[in-house]
Amino acid sequence: MALPALGPALPEIILALGAIAMVLIGAVRGERAGRLLEGLALVLLAVALVVVVSGEGRLLTFNDGFVADGFARFMKVLTLLGAGATILLASETLRRQGVMRFEFPILIVLSTIGMMMMISANDLISLYVGLELQSLALYVVAAFDRDNARSTEAGLKYFVLGALSSGMLLYGASLTYGFTGTVTFPGIAAATQGGHAGLGLVFGIVFIAAGVAFKISAVPFHMWTPDVYEGSPTPVAAFFASAPKMAAMAMVIRVFIGAFPGAIHDWQQIIIFISIASMALGAFAAIGQRNIKRLLAYSSIANMGFALVGLAAGTAGGVQGVMTYMAIYLATTLGAFACVLMMRRDGKLVEDINELAGLSRTNPWMAFALSMMMFSLAGIPPLAGFWAKFYVFLAAIDAKLYTLAVVGVLTSVVGAYYYLRLVKVMYFDDPKPAFERSDLGVRTVLFVSAVFVLALSLVPAPLFDSAAAAAKSLF
Repeated sequence: MALPALGPALPEIILALGAIAMVLIGAVRGERAGRLLEGLALVLLAVALVVVVSGEGRLLTFNDGFVADGFARFMKVLTLLGAGATILLASETLRRQGVMRFEFPILIVLSTIGMMMMISANDLISLYVGLELQSLALYVVAAFDRDNARSTEAGLKYFVLGALSSGMLLYGASLTYGFTGTVTFPGIAAATQGGHAGLGLVFGIVFIAAGVAFKISAVPFHMWTPDVYEGSPTPVAAFFASAPKMAAMAMVIRVFIGAFPGAIHDWQQIIIFISIASMALGAFAAIGQRNIKRLLAYSSIANMGFALVGLAAGTAGGVQGVMTYMAIYLATTLGAFACVLMMRRDGKLVEDINELAGLSRTNPWMAFALSMMMFSLAGIPPLAGFWAKFYVFLAAIDAKLYTLAVVGVLTSVVGAYYYLRLVKVMYFDDPKPAFERSDLGVRTVLFVSAVFVLALSLVPAPLFDSAAAAAKSLF
């Protein structure tokens, strides 16, 4: 039996071998290996990033179950950046809270391997293997603060609902295999070429959509998100909001555009419903929130709804819009969570929005950076978030999905209220005592995010062009 070509999967292999070495180092040195393993994890992610960026063309391996193309490379870069930022955010914060264990960077690396497999999956089996590898590590990091009842509850909720969604995805995959006779995406695409799918296959598509909607925390499978974000340690919530969202959105695009292009009329209705429901719930449910992590959880639900607007179009322009949206969402979300991690008094993190009162007078740079992230998330021109929304709405209008675009614009206006409320608290309320000086890793993430958002606000073309080139590789 011939060995498969391993070149296309080289970034994943580097991370996997590195993770095994990290486990051995951790087993020998115990908790003393903490900082060494964090540094090693960052080096591994950086090496994988270089290998991903240096790839070119469309390569297949493992019996065509794994594909490395322009789309996969673009989304893997975002995923690796999100994972690296998480380690920087978590290092000192978790150590100060007394919950840092040497396993943390290992779990982040293992879940990143799963995410990269999801992004490159070219059949239903490799998709499911990647999904489970990612999920199992995420269940553990959600409950990482094991002496805290809220963190343990977050991990348990995420585990139970995650297992349910995996079961739905698997059932949908088995129905799809039963009605098409194949698990490969090109094979399924060929079987559905004639237009509408049969009733059995439509049921398969519905179950697959339910499974993937959970992974991007889209309505009606969003119920875990606010509780898990609030209960998990803050750096873990930042991780949930960043890297796994990139991989899950890539998986959604890969499944619907790669496997069901002929059945677009069947799945388009599902995506439109999920998108509208997510935008509406995210916009209205966040209004009453007092906890900033819960606010960002509802914000992420709404943002996934906005990103799905581009997918609903089912065109190369729509996919380009989604990829642009996810890149900008990654930077703004990591920047926002870095600001949340800077909210510390008397050695304890505070999460109430009112604790930001008068921040513009006690820490003007942090107030400016957080305001910029909020304006960008609200989609106010000329910031990067405006361009993100502009491109997905433009794709919807080109595809004649006028209702979807109008609902998107209206929910953006509602969402602007709670983003701008934070700015009002920081700039117009009486100041509270200043926060303590934050860690270097957190300041680094905030600085890089702020520079990225500012640069994209002024010169958005390079990101759009690279997203357009990557989206074309799917069509």
